[in-house]
Amino acid sequence: MASHTTAALGGLEQLRMCGAGAGRALAVLTSGGDAQGQHEQWRGGTGERPPGARSRARRAQPSRRGGTRWDAEVGTERGSRRRAGSRGRRGPWPCAWPGSHGSLVPSAGKIPESVAQTYSHLNIVGLVGSIDNDFCGTDMTIGTDSALHRIMEVIDAITTTAQSHQRTFVLEVMGRHCGYLALVSALASGADWLFIPESPPEDGWENFMCERLGETRSRGSRLNIIIIAEGAIDRHGKPITSTYVKDLVVQRLGFDTRVTVLGHVQRGGTPSAFDRVLSSKMGMEAVMALLEATPDTPACVVSLSGNQNVRLPLMECVQVTKDVQKAMDEKRFDEAIQLRGRLGLRLPVSAFVQSNFSVAILNVGAPAAGMNAAVRSAVRTGISQGHKVYIIHDGFEGLAKGQVRPCGGEGLHGGGVSAPRTLPKTCLEKIVENVRAYNIQALLVIGGFEAYEGVLQLVEARSQYEELCFVMCVIPATISNNVPGTDFSLGSDTAVNAAMESCDRIKQSASGTKRRVFIVETMGGYCGYLSTVTGIAVGADAAYVFEDPFTIHDLKANVEHLTDKMKTDIQRGLVLRNEKSHEHYTTEFLYNLYSSEGRGIFDCRTNVLGHLQQGGAPTPFDRNYGTKLGVKAMLWMSDKLRQSYRKGRVFANSADSACVIGLRKKTVAFSPVTELQKVTDFEHRMPQEQWWLDLRLMLKMLANYQISLTEYVPGKMEHVTRKGQGGVFEG
Repeated sequence: MASHTTAALGGLEQLRMCGAGAGRALAVLTSGGDAQGQHEQWRGGTGERPPGARSRARRAQPSRRGGTRWDAEVGTERGSRRRAGSRGRRGPWPCAWPGSHGSLVPSAGKIPESVAQTYSHLNIVGLVGSIDNDFCGTDMTIGTDSALHRIMEVIDAITTTAQSHQRTFVLEVMGRHCGYLALVSALASGADWLFIPESPPEDGWENFMCERLGETRSRGSRLNIIIIAEGAIDRHGKPITSTYVKDLVVQRLGFDTRVTVLGHVQRGGTPSAFDRVLSSKMGMEAVMALLEATPDTPACVVSLSGNQNVRLPLMECVQVTKDVQKAMDEKRFDEAIQLRGRLGLRLPVSAFVQSNFSVAILNVGAPAAGMNAAVRSAVRTGISQGHKVYIIHDGFEGLAKGQVRPCGGEGLHGGGVSAPRTLPKTCLEKIVENVRAYNIQALLVIGGFEAYEGVLQLVEARSQYEELCFVMCVIPATISNNVPGTDFSLGSDTAVNAAMESCDRIKQSASGTKRRVFIVETMGGYCGYLSTVTGIAVGADAAYVFEDPFTIHDLKANVEHLTDKMKTDIQRGLVLRNEKSHEHYTTEFLYNLYSSEGRGIFDCRTNVLGHLQQGGAPTPFDRNYGTKLGVKAMLWMSDKLRQSYRKGRVFANSADSACVIGLRKKTVAFSPVTELQKVTDFEHRMPQEQWWLDLRLMLKMLANYQISLTEYVPGKMEHVTRKGQGGVFEG
């Protein structure tokens, strides 16, 4: 860690120990439209009071409601100046300012000159809460993921009725100046056509769209989905409305067409797990940034870059955001897309040319949400690259038995691709025979730890079998999130949301009963990701995981903590336990311990969530992530095939010809399996180092435990880049 960061942390610890912050006040303001997750944002910032500082906030708990209760004069100069006047009257205090465009309105002329000279500085940290995701400098704004949940819920419901009646649906989603919601929901749902403000269609789009819809119906599809952002325009700045699109389809094609305008449904509902965790992280980071600030520290925005919290200069972010709108107003749409960054997922445009390469796709291991999206996008990308694409049923066992079928991509949804856990070493010779028979030159494996381990076994067998010298790629897909080489596996976000929804109901039951503690067991094997992240999302009092060893003394402290909590107005408790967190301290043991020690103060119940965490509809995150990983993996394999093609055959035996694709910190990266082998704990089936262990400090802080700020890893001050960096939320 950099020396200046260490010094800053040391200053924070001194602040805690000696109360040097006495007399300082921390204010939290909000501005702009409401967005789900802003309660957790408040909670992340005020869950622990800074030493010596005044706080008017009550002890915060995670909320099942979205939005904010605070009054905000949205986007008006009057509201901004009124708040500025309040600052001038009350003197300087550090200010965390969540909101969207309303936060950016200038407030000159309201503060008297004498007051301005007396209080010459005000430290400000911004947090962006907006469902539109229209603020440049951050990959995701607070509330966007929850809005996508509402959109996908509607699309899933509409798809059923559209198929039944053979209808075309035109869905209008929010996004006056930013098409992020429309774009991601179109990718996640496989929509037929999309309209967004940043990328207006070329002249004559009416003919192209109707031709496309007609072709889809002629191939047997029973529905069409068209998604349009409310701010969609054509190349000349003329609005494209959902009514106009509907009338066009009816008049030219005669299809039964309906319009659905989602409106403010997208702003409501329960915040997603992603938004709860994101806003809690950003709230805590904002407070740390304020405590570190000096009079010379410029105002900053806490942003998300890939999987990392970063701090960006506020005025740089504002300027780039304004530049996007200016480019759109001046019809420089390509520049607007480049500035936006997150809208840049585009396949290479080229005429279809048969490549003569053969690519196979197989699933391995337990099911995980998002697998279907990855298979679908990989197949379509492979076909667009001119490859012959095979689908292998029953994993490596199916490859050994020759269960290999060519795929044309029509009607493919990824279903029916079963995935036993058989590893290649049990049937290696049969696998080699079928690789030779079908001339497989690249293999895309989608699955959990078995997929990673299986590809590693194939690579190790290259010295024995020359036929295995082909290109290989692993897309991690497991709810346990225990595959090395990636921060997130497909399915883990859906599993966290499933566990969160169950815990929300459990907490509701505990609230009605009073003085009750629930012990909930989650899946994950030895990996404690599910327990930790779910614990943050639902405000758990403790989460026991294998990676963070605990003793009977820790259990005693947790019981005492819950005993004290029952004396407050929040008379309920929630404790999470990963299924293999401890050999002896089982869920039954914890139940008996808590029941015995809490007798007369609270009673105890247990719940084992089990395989419900593997079920349910995939979240927008997993659908979008799976789609992007499928595309990127296939494009990477296409490049490797061309590089390794010599003398009429593919020969790939280098370390970088067999990789795991995944989000690592800020970018999607390809990591050779032979390199990952060195940092893998094969006994417990997980990486030796886990990035999410840093979140456990926040888990304890939000549960009102005393923590040491020296353990906190702060975000770094960076500068705004003018194009996307290739993270999971970007192209």
